[in-house]
Amino acid sequence: MSVTRRQLLPFSALSASYFAHIGFFNPYLPLWLKELGYGLLAVSLLMIVPSVTRLIGPLAWGWLSDHTGERVRLLRYAASAALLISLGLWVDGGTAWLAAVLFFMFLHTSAMMPMSEAALAHLVSAGGAFDAKRYGRVRLWGSLGFLVTVFAAGAWFELWGLGHFPAWTVASMLLVTASVWCLPDLKEDHAAHETRPTLWPVLRQRPVPWFFASAFFHVLAHMGLYIYFSLHLDALGYGKTVIGLMWAVSVVVEIVWFYTQGRWLPRLSLTAWLLLCALLTALRMAITAEWAGWWPVLLFAQCLHAFTFATHHAACIALLSHHFPGRLRGRGQALFVTLAYGVPGVLGGLAGGVISSRLGLPAVFWACAVCALLAAACAWQVQRSLQR
Repeated sequence: MSVTRRQLLPFSALSASYFAHIGFFNPYLPLWLKELGYGLLAVSLLMIVPSVTRLIGPLAWGWLSDHTGERVRLLRYAASAALLISLGLWVDGGTAWLAAVLFFMFLHTSAMMPMSEAALAHLVSAGGAFDAKRYGRVRLWGSLGFLVTVFAAGAWFELWGLGHFPAWTVASMLLVTASVWCLPDLKEDHAAHETRPTLWPVLRQRPVPWFFASAFFHVLAHMGLYIYFSLHLDALGYGKTVIGLMWAVSVVVEIVWFYTQGRWLPRLSLTAWLLLCALLTALRMAITAEWAGWWPVLLFAQCLHAFTFATHHAACIALLSHHFPGRLRGRGQALFVTLAYGVPGVLGGLAGGVISSRLGLPAVFWACAVCALLAAACAWQVQRSLQR
């Protein structure tokens, strides 16, 4: 099947708008909660609410999208519902209300990317072969969206304060909703006699559990960045504009990788990339823990994001496309989000809250470095399993 740029354009728009929302929400939510008067442990607990939704949401949405083929219609519902729920951030209803708003908003958005990735993988996979170049050209728009808002929001919040955080949330969710409604109303039709495949035979293949274990520890290592990086830099005396710039640097190198990954990704096996990315993650976390106060070294650490996130993500999506084809695609993506983002998000938030309150924020990043080494060990097992 020949895929044109016109067919991929709506997915680029969705990627750009969704990650534009993430680009300001994830880095500045901890700072907004801090400004509301919450302590470090309370911030940690509220920050894991989105991860809790990834324990249940993606698998449920993935099962539904695989069995109905209605990925686009489900995306439209999820985005519209999340937009309405985000209005609740303007209501001062206390901690329980805030946690509920975050929970139900992310319950709807947590599976948007897995469903979108599943639909996109259907377009960029021909004859079972994953087209890394086309995927990268779509995914880089998400990085651009993230880059714009992480920088713009940092400058805005520096000048006007974090009181406008709810307005930024609603505005960005409005863009997401508009882009979803621009997607073509496609449905993946399956023959009536086609047997519905199950996950269990795939999960029993030796490389697959090791792959998910590697992804689990790799993302768990990144939870220090997702939850505590902004707080860590704030504690070191960096201003909000500089914090935004540090986030932006990591996204710039991410964009460069996604644009050129068609050239570089084939040079190593996918499992070799997993191993290399995990080792570089350990280095990045150690630098962030010990030398974040020296900005040139911190800048180098942020540049490693091209490998620790972008390369790792591309390799994971390619492996998922290989192991979970056809009607398993949605559930494979959902399982990846649950095991590699949901569970690590909950554990990372809880453990990080305890570690940071008792030992300080640098200790969180040292713990992340250890997790990255565990990810490397699991990636090595994936490689060994495939060589047998």
